[in-house]
Amino acid sequence: MNAIQLIVMLLVAWGIWRNIEKAIVQVQEQNFSFEELRWPWIVAAGILYLLGTLPMGLYWYRLMKAMKQDPRMYSAVRAYFIGHLGKYVPGKALVVVLRTSLVQGANLQRSVVATAVFAETLTMVAVGSVYGAILIVIWFSEQQLLLWTAVGIGLAAGFVTLPPVFRTLVLLLKVSRINPEIEDKLAGLSYPTMAWGWGANIIGWTLLGSSLFATMASIPDADSKMAGGLEMFPLLAATVCLAMVVGFVTPIPGGMGVREYVIMEMMAPAFGPVVAVVSAVLLRVVWLLAEVALAIILYGIPAPTPTSDDATSDCPSPEESTANDPAQNPA
Repeated sequence: MNAIQLIVMLLVAWGIWRNIEKAIVQVQEQNFSFEELRWPWIVAAGILYLLGTLPMGLYWYRLMKAMKQDPRMYSAVRAYFIGHLGKYVPGKALVVVLRTSLVQGANLQRSVVATAVFAETLTMVAVGSVYGAILIVIWFSEQQLLLWTAVGIGLAAGFVTLPPVFRTLVLLLKVSRINPEIEDKLAGLSYPTMAWGWGANIIGWTLLGSSLFATMASIPDADSKMAGGLEMFPLLAATVCLAMVVGFVTPIPGGMGVREYVIMEMMAPAFGPVVAVVSAVLLRVVWLLAEVALAIILYGIPAPTPTSDDATSDCPSPEESTANDPAQNPA
């Protein structure tokens, strides 16, 4: 492990610990004991979270293929999940750094790979916002502030992901100075590709809503409201969508605090303030631990050693590419 990789790993570890530490303090303030939880439901919540993010990772893989890259599928999925940990570092730029550095395949161009990261992320935000807004309109129309927040973010992100608009924006960022072939690669971004991404993200967001459902089922104090079964699902799905989207568009690492605030605002009227706080913090801990556990497993199962046919044309090494490529810095 070289110095740059060591620094990246230390930053990620620091960001994760800061999130766990704050979450534990919030739970302790509610005088809640983890011993009360139903642990099978906690495990189910973690699994559903990972399953929910998988379609989004596959969409990133499909975007790279559409832009004439040839990543290995396992390598792409591995890079996607490990890259999640970068969001716990201030600025969230390490998400892009980790993914572009870890993915392997034939003739990969780091600037194109990074462009696919942005396209996948914007699509995720757009679908989550629209999905949440639709659920609010149908079931929770009194939540006007959250409704219009979701509509605004959804319209902005959705507009940017339109293939002609996205291609224009990438060219305006002067990525062509680093990769003269970028315009040709962007031609592969089509409406059918974006439609595939919307379908994959709808599945993903539904599974993420199911993860919150499992989290609530693990809390004994929530039983009275969860007795209705799937009747609560629209509220839980809308809550996850808005919490993640609002947390993402803020520069705070992992959306810490912002995401929990949205969850508490959405959940308190139905479940009461104590359960709302516990569910928000518990969801944070479950998802974070699931991400860390899977990242450790995947990091221990490296992608096959690159062959002589595998090459990176933007730059001589992943570290140099992430340092020199402005398209990889979301700031």
